[in-house]
Amino acid sequence: MQYLALMELHLHEWGDPSAPVVVCLHGVNAHGRRFRRLAEERLARRFRVLAPDLRGHGFSDWEPPWTIATHAHDVLETLDAAGVRRARFVGHSFGGRLVLELAALDPQRLELVALLDPAIQILPHVGLDFAERERADNSYASPEEAIAARLEAGTPTPRSFVEEDVDEHLVRHADGRFRYRYCQSAVVSMYGELCTPPPPPETMRANTLLLYANEFGLVRDEQVEAYRAVLGKRLQIVTVPGGHLVYWDAHEAMAEAVDRFLGQGSD
Repeated sequence: MQYLALMELHLHEWGDPSAPVVVCLHGVNAHGRRFRRLAEERLARRFRVLAPDLRGHGFSDWEPPWTIATHAHDVLETLDAAGVRRARFVGHSFGGRLVLELAALDPQRLELVALLDPAIQILPHVGLDFAERERADNSYASPEEAIAARLEAGTPTPRSFVEEDVDEHLVRHADGRFRYRYCQSAVVSMYGELCTPPPPPETMRANTLLLYANEFGLVRDEQVEAYRAVLGKRLQIVTVPGGHLVYWDAHEAMAEAVDRFLGQGSD
């Protein structure tokens, strides 16, 4: 029997503790507070919003293993500790893949599912490229240099989003350089995990919103068609402009679609 050294993850929380729960799962090298604006401006009016820092990220512990199975069980362990047996889920990128894993592990846990540019399964050469980039020392002389580097990426990310992220997520190290608060080894491992086959679409029983940046190309046409064929009317598809970070690059369109979708049956 495989042993999973599970951990209770650090939680960011908004809204009324007695309200229906929305769980937001972030992507690789991110953190739970990236959902702050979505929560405060939209969801917290009628939901209790929980956004964990995944293992190896933010204020959660960083030790391995960093497998998809461990990340998924960490989320379940954390929700059990918070008294959450059923919830609506939002998952971005790696967080979207985790939601698919949870749908296979504990389908009764998921009431509704919103997938934001999910990394359903990335191609091996893409995983290698991302992992190799992560092996570099991605450090900065100042927060201003980190902001400039993010804005130079070429996607229409509002500067205010980047400034907030740098303020919350960038840490000065003993060598005087600034680095984001995550474990590089965990991130390299997670990119490898994303190349493995996901659960089949048939395991998703909840109504699902698939929102993705069609020009970015992470979500491939064959993946969309596979979920469309299985879920049928239970699947809503929304495409948005911009890059992979849809909660920044297409914030208003993303927030409107997610708020409307998750509000089904909540009034």
